[in-house]
Amino acid sequence: MNAFLTQETRQRLARNRALQCGLFLLAALLLMAYAGPYLISHDPLAVDFDQALLAPSLTHPFGTDDLGRDVLSRVIHAAATDLQIALVCVLLPFAIGTTIGLISGYIGGWVDAVLMRLVDILWAFPFYVLVIAIVGSMGPSIGNMYLAFTVVIWISFARIVRGEVLLVKNAEYIQAAKVLGYSQLRIVLRHVLPNVITPAIVFMMADVVLTILAVTSLGFLGLGIQPPTPEWGVMISEGRNFILDGWWISLFPGLAIVYVGITFALLGDGLDDFLRPKA
Repeated sequence: MNAFLTQETRQRLARNRALQCGLFLLAALLLMAYAGPYLISHDPLAVDFDQALLAPSLTHPFGTDDLGRDVLSRVIHAAATDLQIALVCVLLPFAIGTTIGLISGYIGGWVDAVLMRLVDILWAFPFYVLVIAIVGSMGPSIGNMYLAFTVVIWISFARIVRGEVLLVKNAEYIQAAKVLGYSQLRIVLRHVLPNVITPAIVFMMADVVLTILAVTSLGFLGLGIQPPTPEWGVMISEGRNFILDGWWISLFPGLAIVYVGITFALLGDGLDDFLRPKA
């Protein structure tokens, strides 16, 4: 912690505008997702046909949908759902892929060959095709989405980490650790992992955006979160039939997705500069 708070580190943080903006937007997003539902008076599931398709106003800042439900409250409630799914669908593959990449790159030999052939097989299938095939065959549910994304996404992290391990496993400091008699586990966890994890972390930030888009795409296709639970993709799908009379139904969930994309793009760019400072 003391090393993290050195003068040089504080200066690099102060110069890193992308990371600062990303953290600010992320804090606002988390505040909206988890505190917002307690600050709004409208029930996101309450149906009122007398209030159907009302344009944005002071009473309903984002308008209402075809069932009279407040769009603002639905967008806010959907934020927590989409963020939770996206983070779980990225963190779990991140852990699995990083572990497999470490094992494959460091051990090498037949272990590397077997694991990389498995990666090549899965890599041959388009991302969305494989996800839709898994969720479609098993049925729409959060658990099946977790499974589908984990099966598909871990291969990216495995490839990234394996490539980095191949670059550092014969470095002088690794050879010195072996000469000192350190165990293989200690060498991997204390000396290899910290020096290869940065690209995977940066990629994870970008992957959150892609996963959010994939989750909302599944919702749009009817394979994600099922109505009436608020979810951005489902809301966009529901609003497409009213694009002329109720354009706001799809617009605001779409803007929420754009906001998340900008947030994590800034975080990824800022972390890349911070963890791998340019000379």
